[in-house]
Amino acid sequence: MKIISETKRYVWGVAKGNNMPIVYHEDIASEPFRGGATYQTVVGDEQGSTPVRLGIQTSPPGYRTPLHSHPYMEALMILEGAGEAWIEGSDDLIALAPGMTLVFPANVRHQFRTLGHAPLKTLGVHTSPHRVVVVHEDNMGGDEDRPVGPRRALPG
Repeated sequence: MKIISETKRYVWGVAKGNNMPIVYHEDIASEPFRGGATYQTVVGDEQGSTPVRLGIQTSPPGYRTPLHSHPYMEALMILEGAGEAWIEGSDDLIALAPGMTLVFPANVRHQFRTLGHAPLKTLGVHTSPHRVVVVHEDNMGGDEDRPVGPRRALPG
């Protein structure tokens, strides 16, 4: 195995004639999300020049996404940490742990939150050149201890 020097690592794919870009996560700026999470776009750009979009989201303890969907399929790989998720069509919560992948069909509402004292790190694969998020219910403004999933009216 050949080791690429620090000075050549950014141009190796093109310099060797492979036209295979190599992305080093440490070189990607993080985009802040509301609520304290960050997002790194690993593959994709604002112009939509790639057929898929990959991103690493790091969510701090207590973070919860809004209830949302995407107009395309999304696969979400759990890399580090613990959490729980809800997907439309199920009354059950899904325990999130490293080594698993959730596959959300297009237009299916879902939500997840971080549990424990460590960040939850995920890799999202969006089957679209652009990351499109349709928010169905925002999570800001209290109710921090409720489980993920849509708000339900109280009986009575």
